[in-house]
Amino acid sequence: MKFTIITHVVHKKEDDKYFGYSPYVREMNIWLQYVDELVIVAPLSQKKNITEIDDFYSLKSIDFKQIPDFNITNFLNILGAIYKLPIVFWTIFCAMKQSDHIHLRCPGNVGLLGCVAQIFFPSKKKTAKYAGNWDPESKQPLSYRLQKWILSNSFLTRNMQVLVYGNWKNQSKNIKPFFTATYSESEKENVSKQKLDITIRFIFVGSLVSGKNPLYAIKLIHKLIKKDKNVVLDLYGDGIERSHLEAYIKENNLKNHIFLHGNQSKEIVKKAYQESHFVILPSKSEGWPKAIAEGMFWGCIPIATKVSCVPFMLDYGNSGILLDMNLKDDSVKIDSVLKSNDFFVSKSKLAQEWSQIYTTDLFEKEIKNLV
Repeated sequence: MKFTIITHVVHKKEDDKYFGYSPYVREMNIWLQYVDELVIVAPLSQKKNITEIDDFYSLKSIDFKQIPDFNITNFLNILGAIYKLPIVFWTIFCAMKQSDHIHLRCPGNVGLLGCVAQIFFPSKKKTAKYAGNWDPESKQPLSYRLQKWILSNSFLTRNMQVLVYGNWKNQSKNIKPFFTATYSESEKENVSKQKLDITIRFIFVGSLVSGKNPLYAIKLIHKLIKKDKNVVLDLYGDGIERSHLEAYIKENNLKNHIFLHGNQSKEIVKKAYQESHFVILPSKSEGWPKAIAEGMFWGCIPIATKVSCVPFMLDYGNSGILLDMNLKDDSVKIDSVLKSNDFFVSKSKLAQEWSQIYTTDLFEKEIKNLV
């Protein structure tokens, strides 16, 4: 079977291996267990710097069809995109024509073109992974809403299963509630968190960008420090907001409480989860926030915004804390958990029990049914 991936993920090549963002590649490697030939249509970076958050495809034989990277964030980029769009669309179309199974990664600019191109192949087997917020009531860019409309349209989109995060009402038959996973059945442990009479550890894992809102996480910890709480926050990840975060930490003398670790390996982050009490992600938009699910797997109480399927993941607040994005109110919510060790342990166990349902073993079983 020739399996074709259409994605906006920027790839790198080194020693005849193709690398991409680690969580995405690790997921795709599960799909590729059932694939004979792989075609990837994606941008390819000229940079050779493989980092801790990059991983490579397990399949050795890959037909990589490079397309130019593009965006429409400003006028000059729009002009460049107009020139590139026909090239990208034609590359996608030709790859789909030769494919046995078409797999779209959405949302994204490349995903949008893939949504349009797949219309011309109604009889081919297709899947799409919509990794963003599928909530019909959420405010999203026009391109995202257009992708969701095409994927949900049973006339334009045929013979396709669309994997989305969350179970939403009034969806077309091809929309399938799904999940993602990081850890296997063999990695399960009953983690007993240390008592709250010691230093209380919070962890943030994600890109240091405004959309993930790491500054709010830092401000929330600062608020707790002002209440004489013995707390620290470890941030794992990197991004353009790092200098602003460093400035805030310096200005407020938080160097003994807030630690920026940058991008680290899966094993280092795993150990950090195991040693933390809370995992926090005040993100503005999410699909299935992996950091939250990963932290819960190791007994961290999740603290997250009420976006996408997050309320479901946190059992609507029973196994975690749903943020109101108000520092005073949110610090009070956290403080209420810190006041009772029994309450903390109860929430920690509920979080772990829920997350440990969604293992890579279950994920592999579900993927096998799709491919």
